[in-house]
Amino acid sequence: MSDKRELLLSKALELFYQKGVCAVGINELISYSGVAKKTLYHHFSSKDDLVLAALSLRGQKYLQWLRGKLSGAESNAALIELLFHALSDWFHDRAPELGPFRGCFFINTASESATLNAQIMDSCARHKTAVRHLITQSLPRPDDRLVDVLCLLKEGATVSAFVQGDKQAASRCIDIALAYDAQSAFGV
Repeated sequence: MSDKRELLLSKALELFYQKGVCAVGINELISYSGVAKKTLYHHFSSKDDLVLAALSLRGQKYLQWLRGKLSGAESNAALIELLFHALSDWFHDRAPELGPFRGCFFINTASESATLNAQIMDSCARHKTAVRHLITQSLPRPDDRLVDVLCLLKEGATVSAFVQGDKQAASRCIDIALAYDAQSAFGV
């Protein structure tokens, strides 16, 4: 990736995540990145193409971060704790690789869907599928219903932390998920 493209993409991701995709215009991107308009359009044919690239970059960063946080779980209970402690770190701005917490970039972007194209919505949905797959693959004892519980709790905690400022949401999910896992393990 060229230096100018990489700079433009990282600055676009920062702005989009901070302000929202629809709130950021091309002129603001150019000013913020210090890249000429001609350079922007050399690398991206439209703002939508830039948004798709930003989603892809954020997805890669998030999945790499989460994969690192979930690795080494020796039990489903351990994975539950790792997942929600990682989310708590993110909510409290202790995940520097993800930047200051502003909610889920994919949820935020999808919420602007009335003005976004189908490719952007598909990209947001694919990211959620990739996160679910990562959680599924990280579980030492496979359990599709537990994955449902974890994904729904994860999404709810993320929205609560951002929309309501409830930074403790992830921590409270641990007991809920552990209780479900214990029931599931005993066939209850």
